[in-house]
Amino acid sequence: MARVSLTSSYPVSPEIIWKMIGGFNSLPEWHPLVAKCDIETEGNTTLRRLHLTGGGTILEKLEKSEEDGQSYSYSIVESPLPVKNYNATIKVSEAEGGGCSIEWSSDFEAQGAPENDAAKAIEGIYQAGFDNLRKMFGG
Repeated sequence: MARVSLTSSYPVSPEIIWKMIGGFNSLPEWHPLVAKCDIETEGNTTLRRLHLTGGGTILEKLEKSEEDGQSYSYSIVESPLPVKNYNATIKVSEAEGGGCSIEWSSDFEAQGAPENDAAKAIEGIYQAGFDNLRKMFGG
């Protein structure tokens, strides 16, 4: 099983960042690889269908959301990415000295690619989101 975990800090309060990234359907507002997000509910299950800017879609399932803890966890249901059994968490917290930090982490198995290549693909997705947030909020 592979694990990817990246953390990035920003010079704004956790509440400001959480307001931007905390909604399960908010990725198009801050992540440059996501053009559109459709939310689907099936009973108690919430799914998001991400339409990628380069084409393709990813279907993800909300596993847990903690507004007070400023985090949510999700899994991938369908994806063109070289991963399976993918589970991830995005968490916002107060940074030492002010501002905030975001940790985006996941565990998964590589599928159709070497584990190192799959991990690099996931790291690239996380970093693209962090870089865009840096453009928006500084840091």
